[in-house]
Amino acid sequence: MTAPYSVQVATDEAHLRHLMQTSLDGDACAHHMLLSALVPVLRRYFARRMAGAADQEDLVQETLIAVHTRRGSYDRSRAFGPWLFAVARYKMIDHFRRTRHDVALDDLGDLLGDGGFEDAVSARLDIDAALETLSPKQAAAIRATKIEGLSVAEAAG
Repeated sequence: MTAPYSVQVATDEAHLRHLMQTSLDGDACAHHMLLSALVPVLRRYFARRMAGAADQEDLVQETLIAVHTRRGSYDRSRAFGPWLFAVARYKMIDHFRRTRHDVALDDLGDLLGDGGFEDAVSARLDIDAALETLSPKQAAAIRATKIEGLSVAEAAG
């Protein structure tokens, strides 16, 4: 008997969002697949921000538990990545409060703000929000030339 989902763990926004939404609809297999797919994403996220593999693994597990227990707070109309990384950031801040009272607020800002998947998702949301303020014709022209890489002549055609 095969599972209705691919065994390959994908970490793209659309796939994770689909798994989360299907999980919210009560699909236990999708929920398991989601949590499994999040493990490498969260490991990379915490590895870039802190030393100590034991602490990183603890935070991965704490974040997975929070995703499970707080999944009802996820807004289906929004992207999944920013919600996930907000949960991860809060878990990391809580960890620093518990274990490293000597970390300055400026240092926390440095720890929490480097690139990766979460920044790409956030940037995409910012771009989409900015384009929504333009007329559909202007937004289409910008998408074609700046996002899809078409020339002005190709975009006009």
